[in-house]
Amino acid sequence: MIGTERVLALIPARGGSKGVPGKNILTIGGRPLIAWTIDAARGSRHIDRLILSSDDPRIIAAAAHLGCEAPFVRDATLASDTASAIDVVADAVQRVPGYDIVVLLQPTSPLRTAIDIDNALQRMVTMDAPACVTVRPAEVHPYWTFRIGGTGRLARFVDPSEHTSLRRQDLPDAWSLNGAVYAARVSWFLRERTFLSPQTVGQPMPADRSLDIDTREDVERFRVIVRHMRSDFNESISTPR
Repeated sequence: MIGTERVLALIPARGGSKGVPGKNILTIGGRPLIAWTIDAARGSRHIDRLILSSDDPRIIAAAAHLGCEAPFVRDATLASDTASAIDVVADAVQRVPGYDIVVLLQPTSPLRTAIDIDNALQRMVTMDAPACVTVRPAEVHPYWTFRIGGTGRLARFVDPSEHTSLRRQDLPDAWSLNGAVYAARVSWFLRERTFLSPQTVGQPMPADRSLDIDTREDVERFRVIVRHMRSDFNESISTPR
């Protein structure tokens, strides 16, 4: 709970991933991928209830073993390649009523922490916003992105203001969605059917916690990160104090 508002956290994890088959329960560092998100949610100070939305009995069983309940089995129509995350969230909050805020936590963002979740919720409430999403520093600044026209000539996607310096150190901050935390007030979400609007606020997260697993290369990158995390931990506990 945050203030007087009850918070429902939802982990969406369908079984039909094609880019990386079975990625939601892929074993990394001796644990299924979904475990990282469950742990972060269970560590939150504000989440009142954590649920899973899945159509896959293997994912449901893995989540239950890790302490995440699945109060329903997602309909097949919401587990296809064309089903939208918005429809999945709307389905969940209607099946599990009684909450003021919903937080969407995708298992493909395993490095997000409980603090990241709580910071997003606190920013949304403090700023009296209907929604908050986490963002990371943009990898490529919008002033440095282009389109190629019919003549083959480059045109900027975003035109800088006149006399704007394009030196990297002078560029204004630019942010991109990192997919880690989406929070919204339930009544607003069901009316607007989105997390993003001119009233949505952003909660910055560092790039090193903003990994979004979408490809096999992302999986291997996460494996390397986990190995380094374990190596650093083992070194810290073995160092005399």
